[in-house]
Amino acid sequence: MLQVRKNRLWKIFTIFLVSSGGVFLILFSLNSTLDLFYTPSEMLEADIKPEYRIKLGGMVKNGSIKRKGTATNFLVTDFVKEVPVTFNGVTPDLFKEDSGVVMLGYYLDGIFKAEEIFAKHDENYMPPELSFEEEKI
Repeated sequence: MLQVRKNRLWKIFTIFLVSSGGVFLILFSLNSTLDLFYTPSEMLEADIKPEYRIKLGGMVKNGSIKRKGTATNFLVTDFVKEVPVTFNGVTPDLFKEDSGVVMLGYYLDGIFKAEEIFAKHDENYMPPELSFEEEKI
């Protein structure tokens, strides 16, 4: 085989090796930052390892919010099953009973330990500042 063909073959092999290494790093990075979304029913039926961070979404059950300092305990439901949740921190302004919520955290010992809470609103949401100004008009 000629030297030119050997060099060309090595270049193609090197490009393939570097490309496959890059694809592997991208896929590994995506897998490590992936947070799966569950409803309470799905989460209770799934076999979730304690070290997996997940997103839990549902409705805050009416009458379930208990606050003690910065600790907040409540129940999240999908109207089939309920999951107790504990959160230590300041909750969002839209967080209230009978409203949607998505939390990021870990499911440990039958309790979901939330690290972050994202309160949800429907498509008809209007910020308080705008609704107050409309009432004046």
